[in-house]
Amino acid sequence: MDFHIKYITPDIKLSTYEDKLFKTENVFEFHMLVWFISGETKIIQADKSYVFKAGDIFLIPRNHLATIINYPKNGSPHKAVVMHLTKERLKEYYSNIEIKQKKLSGESKIYSFTQHPLLESCLASLIPYFDIKETFPDHIASLKITEAISILREIDESVDNLLADFEEPGKIDLVHFMEKNYMFNMPLERFGYLTGRSLSTFNRDFRKVFETTPQRWLTQKRLQLAYYHLTEKHKKPSDVFLEVGFEDLSHFSYAFKKQYGFSPSIAR
Repeated sequence: MDFHIKYITPDIKLSTYEDKLFKTENVFEFHMLVWFISGETKIIQADKSYVFKAGDIFLIPRNHLATIINYPKNGSPHKAVVMHLTKERLKEYYSNIEIKQKKLSGESKIYSFTQHPLLESCLASLIPYFDIKETFPDHIASLKITEAISILREIDESVDNLLADFEEPGKIDLVHFMEKNYMFNMPLERFGYLTGRSLSTFNRDFRKVFETTPQRWLTQKRLQLAYYHLTEKHKKPSDVFLEVGFEDLSHFSYAFKKQYGFSPSIAR
């Protein structure tokens, strides 16, 4: 795996990936503004999937589960500029702004600003700084992030619903959340956090409502989803295992055969 990250500040980075595929499942602790220079990214959320290509600009919300699959494309590496919009910086920004209509709904959608000239100019202006050996001045970094936030708000006023929402996850319905998000291969601690529970409380509540362990239930649900994709959608095992929450094709094939008595390669 050939993966490189350059930081000019902790909140502004340039990532380059030159291997065949890079997959991660994340709950980001801050919003991320991404400008795609080359390559391709597929982002899978519980109820929607997105594909982004060179030139696309998008905003990923914090505290929402997502599977992210990055690919090089057409001989070019997967390359992107990423800006972190932290809660601390956003609080400072919004402390001096009166929001016209503040309807905070916990919106989980990914905002797309494909090839918008103002945003692209803002993010492209960062490129030369990645080749400068001197320390990037904090006040310039702050100006760049403030500029990006201001442009986002100018393009789409509804982005305030996302950026000005500083609430942390509260205790929510466990069954609804798990039925919606079981395909994300996250540590149980993260599932607990997103449902407003400690790990011990999550495990206790889970056993109470599902009458089994989280690990067993998650494996069974992921295999059921894989079976649907293979038999009804006629997808290939190599296209399915990552999307349903498995990390390794051989492990997926073993678990699938153990569950259904035949290999996923003949399920189609």
